[in-house]
Amino acid sequence: MASPLTSSQFVRLLDARLKKVSEDTYKDLPTMIPTMYNVVSGDSAWDEFMGIGALPDIPQFKGALEYLPISPGFTTRIEPAEFAGGIMFERKLTDDKKYGVLDDGSRKLTVAGQRTREKYGARLIANSFSSAFDFMTSEEGVSLCSSSHTTKSGTSTTTGFDNAGSTALSKTSLNATRILMQGFKNDISERIDMDDSWALVVPQNLADTAYEITKTVSGYEASTTAANLYNTAGGGRYEVIVYPRLDDTNTNNWWLVNKTLMKQSLMFIDRIKPELNNTVDFETFVLKSSLYMRFACGFTDWRWVYGHAVA
Repeated sequence: MASPLTSSQFVRLLDARLKKVSEDTYKDLPTMIPTMYNVVSGDSAWDEFMGIGALPDIPQFKGALEYLPISPGFTTRIEPAEFAGGIMFERKLTDDKKYGVLDDGSRKLTVAGQRTREKYGARLIANSFSSAFDFMTSEEGVSLCSSSHTTKSGTSTTTGFDNAGSTALSKTSLNATRILMQGFKNDISERIDMDDSWALVVPQNLADTAYEITKTVSGYEASTTAANLYNTAGGGRYEVIVYPRLDDTNTNNWWLVNKTLMKQSLMFIDRIKPELNNTVDFETFVLKSSLYMRFACGFTDWRWVYGHAVA
């Protein structure tokens, strides 16, 4: 068990001659969970999601009515996990220190708790090429971005069921990826509609490339003055979402998403929002603060994203 923070550890805080003592000088990275996820409250030990398949085409009538099949979709279980942490201060340290630091354990825990949530939110995207999930059990059993998606209907999955590539980000690869996503198919291998709510999700390392593609007014070639159809200022197709925590895993991977479908399929479940508790130990007078929370993130379908794992 960890010991409380004591005067002997922070003896310089007892010395009033220090010119300045700084605390929490640096801001944490911005929150991205509300941008990427459909954030919902949970009220169960786990939540399960299941889709129902589409109805096939109506056949020609040949004297007898033909009854059409509907296949069940895959089931996904997302189970929130518990997270808890605390901080302790020796009473003498809080009484004797000469500077306004180490005053608010609850605030420090809140910052750490938010950072923890954000890291797990980023992990789902960063690890989208892996089927090792943090909170999910997937009946389909493949990664979010995969070339092995399947269906229970038994129809062909030769085309329209792959959402994983390995091409570096460029104007050409972005356009090719959008065309592939517009060819995504449902559980009976029928084309589905993609609206124009496109967003390019990139780590900070690719931000300049993404902005060059989407904000350059004219074409890249010096010999042309053709309009850049991707230019967002001119009503172009793509929003750029720079996701700093993705750089912690890989600086070359990128994702194209349909935001409408993303908000339907990418789930962040707040089972228990961060709870703070402050108390004083009766026997030792140690000041204690703790934080407890339960959350999970996962996805219910893959057809909102195409990811590129770039070597």
